[in-house]
Amino acid sequence: MKKTKKDVETKQSLNVQLSRRSFISKTALVAGAISIVPRHVLGRGFTAPSDRVNLGYIGLGKQSITLSNAFIANTDQAQIVAGSDVWTTKNEWFKAHVSQLYADKRRQQNYKGLTTTGNYLELFERDDIDAVVIATPDHWHAIQAIGAMESGKHVYCEKPMTLMVQEGIDVVKTVKNTGKVFQTGSMQRSWTSFQKATEMVRNGHLGDIKKVLVNVGDPAIPFNMASEPVPSEVNWNQWCGPAPLLPYNERLSPSTSAAFFPDWRLFSETGGGILTDWGAHMFDIAQWGLGMDRTGPVKFIPPTDKKAVRGMQMFYENGVEMVHEDFGRGWGVRFMGSKGNLDISRSYLETDPPSILESQVTPEDDLKSRGNHYQNWIDAIKKDTPLIADVEIGHRSASVGNICNIAYQLGRTLEWNPEKEKFVGDSEANKMKSRKNRKY
Repeated sequence: MKKTKKDVETKQSLNVQLSRRSFISKTALVAGAISIVPRHVLGRGFTAPSDRVNLGYIGLGKQSITLSNAFIANTDQAQIVAGSDVWTTKNEWFKAHVSQLYADKRRQQNYKGLTTTGNYLELFERDDIDAVVIATPDHWHAIQAIGAMESGKHVYCEKPMTLMVQEGIDVVKTVKNTGKVFQTGSMQRSWTSFQKATEMVRNGHLGDIKKVLVNVGDPAIPFNMASEPVPSEVNWNQWCGPAPLLPYNERLSPSTSAAFFPDWRLFSETGGGILTDWGAHMFDIAQWGLGMDRTGPVKFIPPTDKKAVRGMQMFYENGVEMVHEDFGRGWGVRFMGSKGNLDISRSYLETDPPSILESQVTPEDDLKSRGNHYQNWIDAIKKDTPLIADVEIGHRSASVGNICNIAYQLGRTLEWNPEKEKFVGDSEANKMKSRKNRKY
């Protein structure tokens, strides 16, 4: 029987009312007798149905390679059962890719448990999907995350969490209203080096922090690529979705065979520039080290040269200054304190003087024992344990980059109220917190 709109809405409403704990108990009841069978009896690579968290993937581009491997190799409860992309070729590729991962990582040959679709909304209607992994371009994140949670799904969403400030506010509100478990893909928070660095800063090993330098890439620019023929394998209208209908260019959205990462992240229509792409990682570490996870800077001062792509000064209410500045070591963060400095990136953790690095912090073995980013989300779904990058953290870190983009564009000082999440006395800036989505 064909579902009516009322049927779908009723089903979504019921799903929204399903709490974390009832999700776990219902799953256990369904699994019943199977759940009491010892895992070792079932054989290597077998996960009892009561232990599984069935995942649907939305966006099957390059980042899905990392995320599918992460959940199959680094957890034993996550089960990938569905995928969705507007490229038909990516849907077919994902089936083969996941099947190979199951063979390589879990010793399950010829895995047939995955289906794909060109319409991600079909994943929301499936009762056998508990959670979704969102790895689409930034302009889709909020719409898909909110839709997933309102249909009863937990969410793992790639960073930056949202493209617009208001979108982040709306996603945070949806998490609170639905009780769903939302993890932001800021996986650096689960790396030992970043945990050690931020713990040292928070515990005063650098003394009083006066300034933080964050080096990431340029602000977003308007789309400026040449138009190319649209491949028959992609639904381009659906790819653009809520964004303006842009001309197709391979660099914007490549096929599965491309060796490069797509350039949609450079343009304001679909991303926030490398400023937000890497800023969601490095501003995130700065906020964590400063203990500002649930707030943000109160003043943004752009450089006087309106063509500048570095130099944004940001001030927190306590007087600490953060600057978007290239300090000559690639994408990274420099904490500057009264007792010395600390530099942290994916390739180094160093202090000046070096002796600071030897100061007592949580032993590395204890840091490692906190688990990985992906298991952390699965545990939160199953056991209601704390998340390392929850929705508020993801939103506040993304907002730093999003507000920087607004300030760079306007070229004037902006005062921000982190509690009300509004610009003070600037109606033009407040209008730029959101945009009107295209009907598609």
